[in-house]
Amino acid sequence: MSLLFKEIDSQASPIGEISLRRRRIPALGDRDIYEVKLGEEFLMSSMFVDAEEALSELGLAAVQGDDLSVVVGGLGLGYTAVTALKDSRIKEQLVVDFLDTVIGWHKDELVPLGKILNADPRNRYIHGSFFDLAIDPDNGFDPEAPGKKFDAILLDIDHSPTEFLAASNASFYCTEKLALMAEQLKPQGVFAMWSQNLPEESFETLLKTVFDKVESHVVKFDNPFQGGVATNSVYVCVKGI
Repeated sequence: MSLLFKEIDSQASPIGEISLRRRRIPALGDRDIYEVKLGEEFLMSSMFVDAEEALSELGLAAVQGDDLSVVVGGLGLGYTAVTALKDSRIKEQLVVDFLDTVIGWHKDELVPLGKILNADPRNRYIHGSFFDLAIDPDNGFDPEAPGKKFDAILLDIDHSPTEFLAASNASFYCTEKLALMAEQLKPQGVFAMWSQNLPEESFETLLKTVFDKVESHVVKFDNPFQGGVATNSVYVCVKGI
């Protein structure tokens, strides 16, 4: 295989064929780029990770206190989870992913950040559907502690609140189900979510039906392939007392 491209793994999954690839792009210098594809659709890339990191930074900046328990919804290539663990206040972190294949890539250290996550005793992988666990507060995200409440939930799964990785995810974005998820947050707990789009006013309005405080942040980063600056966004929501 070319030194500029290698398919590391490809497996069937409940939502289609998923593959992990590594490539070199000469314009970006001596740097490995890791990519995940679902069928022919690009799901994630290590080329631009500013917004995934900002999800953790902005979300955790809004959390008060110490000895934090945090849920990361969506493992991806690990950037949100690894950035969260840089916060010394975190006592435990549960990373929830629907695809056992993606968890396996990290456990087997086929992706660079797997080694960091595996070495940190605060981190634990949870194989399951974030959206199913989010609306079941009696059981919740932690199979070892049903009904447990968390200081923060950081979500990066769908492309945006209106563009979904799977059509079934769409039903999560309503007052009823967001409120069920919010039951799993402690008082003044934080829900933060990544979107590939600029903030959507209709989604901000929806979030305000559940949370006391809602802020949207635009994350800018250089994208030479688009000839300038690209943007993503992060919604940060704080639960009431």
